[in-house]
Amino acid sequence: MNDKKEKTNWLASCLATWKKKFYKVKDEKAFLLHQVRDAQRKGVINLDSLMMIEGVFQVSEMRVRDIMVPRSHLVVVQEDLGVEDMLAIVASSGHSRFPVVDESLDEVVGILLAKDLAQYHDEKSRKTFELNDILRPAVFVPESKRLNVLLKDFRESRNHMAMVIDEYSGVAGVVTIEDVLEQIVGEIDDEHDAADVTNIRRSGFQRYSVRGVTSLDEFNQYFDCQLKHTKFETIAGLVTFELGHLPERGEEATIDDFHFKIVSANSRRINNMQVSLVSENEMVTEPVNKDEVKQKAEVINDETSVNDR
Repeated sequence: MNDKKEKTNWLASCLATWKKKFYKVKDEKAFLLHQVRDAQRKGVINLDSLMMIEGVFQVSEMRVRDIMVPRSHLVVVQEDLGVEDMLAIVASSGHSRFPVVDESLDEVVGILLAKDLAQYHDEKSRKTFELNDILRPAVFVPESKRLNVLLKDFRESRNHMAMVIDEYSGVAGVVTIEDVLEQIVGEIDDEHDAADVTNIRRSGFQRYSVRGVTSLDEFNQYFDCQLKHTKFETIAGLVTFELGHLPERGEEATIDDFHFKIVSANSRRINNMQVSLVSENEMVTEPVNKDEVKQKAEVINDETSVNDR
């Protein structure tokens, strides 16, 4: 009986310790973010630096499912295709890596790199083509994997793509190292992006990248909402009207259930915005108690002074 009681007390003690450490880490993150944002307001760091630091914090809390390219949008290569057909798919898509599948999308046999296939561009070399000679092994990750862990795995393995699997071991999508890095540094455009422009793109949990030229009709249809204005047809026009002036990069506005943050703008127009749901934004930007911030700053300064000695 005593052994059982001791085990119960030990478990309760462990849970209490874990809970205390968990909330301590959350408080420290909130404090650090407050300090960094204050530094940006005072001009100590620029807006680019602030957004990257916020991205680093966000990556540690996001999971693969939040940023993956979904199954329905994948461009794949069938294993039994001829080299000419494979080259045609590579040329038309503009991608550099392709999942190679057997009979269904859930049967991924490997990854094909465009640069490996390029050596078979002429008729003479195609006669020696064997897919298995250039096929790379596929890496599989669960939807629930944290992005900071995935980024570490990508760096250590020097792999740039992973197939995402769901709880039933089916293919849910694909994720690349570029997808993860975009959460830190912002959207990375390449030479093929202009040919296939997407006005609204999910960039995280309840977070979206929206182009300024997106029409209100498209915005309303995507988010199933009713933002309207009689004088403006685009989301950039509505945000500009709400602010009362043409905004600069970093300015923010809240309209109905959406929070808009200007990511890119010039003297004539808004190019890109980060859009998040108000409920999510309020959770992230919860006000920090100034007295607590002051006390923590004093503790850090004291510890720094001791270490300097």
